[in-house]
Amino acid sequence: MIPSPVRTAIFPVAGLGTRFLPATKATPKELLPVIDTPLIQFAIDEAREAGVERMVFVSHPSKTAIERHVRADADLIETLRARGKARIAEALEAAALDEEEHEVEFTMQHEQRGLGHAVLCARDLVLPGPVAVLLPDDLILSKPGCLAQMVEAYGRTGAGHMVAAMDVTPETVSRYGVLDPVGQEGAITRARGMVEKPAAEEAPSLKAVVGRYILDPAIFETLASQGPGAHDEIQLTDAIARDTERLGLAGFAFSGRRYDCGSKAGMLEATLAVASRDPDYAEVLAEWRAEAALPIAAE
Repeated sequence: MIPSPVRTAIFPVAGLGTRFLPATKATPKELLPVIDTPLIQFAIDEAREAGVERMVFVSHPSKTAIERHVRADADLIETLRARGKARIAEALEAAALDEEEHEVEFTMQHEQRGLGHAVLCARDLVLPGPVAVLLPDDLILSKPGCLAQMVEAYGRTGAGHMVAAMDVTPETVSRYGVLDPVGQEGAITRARGMVEKPAAEEAPSLKAVVGRYILDPAIFETLASQGPGAHDEIQLTDAIARDTERLGLAGFAFSGRRYDCGSKAGMLEATLAVASRDPDYAEVLAEWRAEAALPIAAE
């Protein structure tokens, strides 16, 4: 197997998850399940598939449960096996990161100072070469995974920074960072920069950036010298835009479907999508659809 040029993945997981309170008062939003799989697990599996060697989690001291989930729990696995639950034990063991195969690092972001600051917190823990950034809130269901697709295309672009991009509507473009394109080559959009959450009439395109990035290591120097931007935070988008002229920027149109699991509606949509792919839930979904089609009785 050819080693991946992207050896490090950064997972910014320090956010408070306020949109899901009270569920996230005690449970980190990254551990909220889509059926029985926590959001963070989808991102970890995507990074593993892409050949990443080191996983760096930028967390918060209040979210110790994330580290417990990520690392193997030998005692729990052994207890499950002793109770005749070998199948569950195997699934649990497979989900955890095997530290003989992948390096695992945790660092803390004590203050919420933006996505750019979260990435900068990982600076001293990354391996040489380009780094991936995965936002677990953006669940992307695809085969192969979105990051694996990006890694395969990255070297061919000649751009230092690559972002995952998808087409959106004029009605929703103001929710996203948007590429300012200069050319299109198949799945690759060459861009002169990015605009953060533009009004529809001011958007340079409908190519929206979502939560997967492959970044040249120069991004850390750029972030370190960058002042606060929108919301008085260090914005990753601003740093990428500053680097674009000298490093190049490419948007990658991935195959698959992205779900915004930072919103309740997106989380529900993702849950239904995952359930619809599993025959174990076919009867439940069929019954729900039948009931949903019935007219609502007058009160």
